[in-house]
Amino acid sequence: MTHVFPVRVYYEDTDMGGIVYHANYLRYIERARSDWVRNLGNDQNAMREAGLVWVVRKIEAEYLAPARFEDDLTVLTEVVALSGVRLTMAQSVRRGETEIFRATVTAVCMNGEGRPVRLPAEIRALL
Repeated sequence: MTHVFPVRVYYEDTDMGGIVYHANYLRYIERARSDWVRNLGNDQNAMREAGLVWVVRKIEAEYLAPARFEDDLTVLTEVVALSGVRLTMAQSVRRGETEIFRATVTAVCMNGEGRPVRLPAEIRALL
């Protein structure tokens, strides 16, 4: 199942040339992942109170074309792999039908001591 998240490019997102600053694509895909997790019913505040947090372990990103001020973009997120400790997602930013950015993101759960732990069964069941 693919999660769809809309993003509008604001002036603050751009550099002096009116092009989206490269780090902002990471913000866009983070917002999309947060929205996706919330829509799945995973309460990240409750997780944190229980001593678990989501952490990005790895991101591989490709910048394919520039986005500009006032562009309407869409971030697509889907699970591509799930193991006992890792969740890997493919994320794509599109302007209309044109893919302008893509990333593969691997996330893990960590405990209060900062150590990776198995993904809780209730989270794996949601995915």
